[in-house]
Amino acid sequence: MAFQAEPVRRPREQVEAQLRKAIVSSEFKPGERLPGEAELAATFQVSRATVREALRSLAASGLIRKQVGPAGGSFVETMDHESLRTMLSGSLETILSLGTVSFAETMDVRRMLEVPAVRLAATNRTEEQAAELERLVDRQEELEREVNDAAHDLELFGLGMCIYSLIAAASGNRALAAFVSALNRVTLPIYLRELKPDEAKVAAGHTRSLVQAIVSKDPDAAEKTITAQLDLMHRDRPRSAVQRKPRRPAANRRSKRGA
Repeated sequence: MAFQAEPVRRPREQVEAQLRKAIVSSEFKPGERLPGEAELAATFQVSRATVREALRSLAASGLIRKQVGPAGGSFVETMDHESLRTMLSGSLETILSLGTVSFAETMDVRRMLEVPAVRLAATNRTEEQAAELERLVDRQEELEREVNDAAHDLELFGLGMCIYSLIAAASGNRALAAFVSALNRVTLPIYLRELKPDEAKVAAGHTRSLVQAIVSKDPDAAEKTITAQLDLMHRDRPRSAVQRKPRRPAANRRSKRGA
């Protein structure tokens, strides 16, 4: 058998690999503070600069968070589907703002994931999830009939996010729910910014119909409705990259339901 040598790593890579292994194996538990840079440098017999590079890479991977101040340091992050959603949302928002990918490309991926997600939701949703979806959409319709102000717009936006995040969670697949929710959080503000008043009414109807399909456990109706909703979001949208940072709708604009 031919000898297979393991490539020699740079000191930073060795430090990072050992810390990563300790975090994944729960030797360092979620929320726990890692030893300071000086202590780690002495332990690994490397410079503080090497340790700092390793910690920066772990932070970029979402394994730890850096906290400044007297009680600061490097803390192990909780790694679950919720943290995955947060990491994905931040990364997607950044690449959309930079124009690395376009809104249209992101919407294409959303379609690939959200259509099967709503079918699963219509099959797997619990009674508690169904009741909460109906409560949320009823509240949205109440707000639609009220006079707009900043707080009103913000609540409508939040309710839309809650509805589509809950639908994703109802799929029963936490990894899929994390990806779908992350895409929603990034694309919804851009969509609302460009939404026309007549489209807002249509989107509102789609949301109600989607909730009804999921409550009724009708996967085919759920797929048909989410496809129509995504078609509306994609219609006449430029395929060029979105280079402005997504923002929530201004209070003086016509309120829109989340999609």
